[in-house]
Amino acid sequence: MNSSLQDAPPVTTLDETSLDALNAMPPEALLSWALRVYGNRAGIITSFQDTGCVMIDMMSRTAPGLRVITIDPLRLPEETYAHIDAVEARYNMLVERFQPNPANLERMVRQHGEYLFFDSKAKQEHCCGVRKVEPNLRALATLDVWFTGLRRDQSSARTTTQRAQWVERCGRPILKLAPLADWSATEIREYMSRHDVPVHPLYAEGYTSLGCVICTTPTLPHEAPRAGRWRWFNYLENDAKECGIHIGGSGI
Repeated sequence: MNSSLQDAPPVTTLDETSLDALNAMPPEALLSWALRVYGNRAGIITSFQDTGCVMIDMMSRTAPGLRVITIDPLRLPEETYAHIDAVEARYNMLVERFQPNPANLERMVRQHGEYLFFDSKAKQEHCCGVRKVEPNLRALATLDVWFTGLRRDQSSARTTTQRAQWVERCGRPILKLAPLADWSATEIREYMSRHDVPVHPLYAEGYTSLGCVICTTPTLPHEAPRAGRWRWFNYLENDAKECGIHIGGSGI
């Protein structure tokens, strides 16, 4: 491990040299460093897709006790809820679940209906904002270090993802870490097989990206991994297919 990071200063004062050192650290070292230096101000936020489950397995081996958080939009497939329970049991841990603000959710459904995401891209983004982005911001308010499962091979919009970068949320900087940013899907599968990591059951049904029920569908072999997300918008050119969590903003 880089000696300059052994006793790192508060996250808001890490300089570019330290950031470069973080980008060069292996995934397990990043996890253990964050737990040692930032304690409960560091955490994994995951939707329990394969990359997130690999991080959880690594955490159990090298940084036990690191917080694990998920955003529950109250519209996940039953298979996802069962998978979260299975991961909790496997690693003897408790996942923190952040849900939409009830008042925001009730107002959105009253004004636009339960299935507003079919109407327009703007309404889909609004639904994601209420159900996912705002709860994610509340989760981030408890963190200085945010671990995420972003990988460069997931979409064209993610090809420049760094292992370590600064992001700003609600007017303050957060250190965003993607330990597996440069891993391929094959490397993820090989790790999961080698360590017997629980696999989300929907992958066996052709899903390659997992989100809310209805808004997530299986993909065909020739399609991009995120083609099954909001499939009715696939005609849009240069569509990044993001819910908003990984795009800057202040939320709802």
